[in-house]
Amino acid sequence: MDGVSAPGGVRARAEILARGDGSGRTALPLLAGEGPLAVRRTRGTGAGARVLLVGAMSGPLGGDHLTVTARAAAGARLSVGSAAATLALPGQDRAGARYEVRLTVDDDAELHWLPEQLISAHGSDLTVDTRVDLAPAARLVLREEQVLGRSGEEPGHLSSRLTLRIGGRRLLDQELACGPGAPPGWDGPAGLGGHRAVGQLLVARPEFATDRPGPRVPSEGVAVLPLSGPAVLVSAVAPDGLRLRRLLDEALASLG
Repeated sequence: MDGVSAPGGVRARAEILARGDGSGRTALPLLAGEGPLAVRRTRGTGAGARVLLVGAMSGPLGGDHLTVTARAAAGARLSVGSAAATLALPGQDRAGARYEVRLTVDDDAELHWLPEQLISAHGSDLTVDTRVDLAPAARLVLREEQVLGRSGEEPGHLSSRLTLRIGGRRLLDQELACGPGAPPGWDGPAGLGGHRAVGQLLVARPEFATDRPGPRVPSEGVAVLPLSGPAVLVSAVAPDGLRLRRLLDEALASLG
């Protein structure tokens, strides 16, 4: 497949489908990408499969519309990461860029969605929309990390929305807007408090239905919030991306 370039920017998709192969391992019957969204299978662990998103071009740039869909069907153990950070950049087109992620996990399947950080460069305008649909017995670890500006620069405009449904029931629908054009107070005490890195973990496990961790603040800048279903949301802010990753890794380890 080839990405489509138009006056409004690049339109490109990547698709990943994983399923159990009947012998306890994970097959990848669909692994396709176009334009700036290249996908590569790498060495997995045990019976699981591992896929990397490899940026073949700079971006997303203004006017681009990128979509990634991934499904872990029954029996699959899939981990998806990225080869490098995603850098949102201004483009010749004055329109904003859009990055859509659509994740589906069936019963008796597991997905770890662990891309590298998204960096909002000065002058960029990016909307990220992530929608997750899980079956009741699905398992998920999702990590999102956003860094506002490169070293020494102000950020661009970044709007990020995350939606979670389990068994068709919506458990989470939240949106964060940062940078120029965001609602007043986004960087104040009730928002990011002057921090330039923000992230979250979404962890869903069937056993959380009866044994869900309670709400807590394990360390400064981190909050663990159980959702009204078998899932937990961890939110964190930090002065930089390195500290943010450390906080999220520690929170994930504490969930067992």
